[in-house]
Amino acid sequence: MNNPTIYFVCAVLAAAACNLFTRAFPFIMFSKSEKLPDFALYLGRYLPPCVMAVLVVYCLKGISFSSASGFIPLLASSLAVLLLHLWKRNNLISIAGGTLLYMVLVQVVFS
Repeated sequence: MNNPTIYFVCAVLAAAACNLFTRAFPFIMFSKSEKLPDFALYLGRYLPPCVMAVLVVYCLKGISFSSASGFIPLLASSLAVLLLHLWKRNNLISIAGGTLLYMVLVQVVFS
């Protein structure tokens, strides 16, 4: 495949098909059953907090305490995400607020 346009279109179509399949799979798999299997209920309950914990550890793994610009934006935005989530219980508001605060601190305050 020497034509980059064809390669790009094929890659986008493959990604779209995989995305569609992974999003439709649970509805196809469990549409006929009246009660979800226990493993699906277990995953639905415990997987989101586990994923969030892994993301927090990944986000904070490179924190540097050698200068204020290395740790204050990370810790302040992490605290903002936590407080916004406890206040509003809305993932979008929490993540957007923490990201906005982090970008302001990094780009304006500690630049």
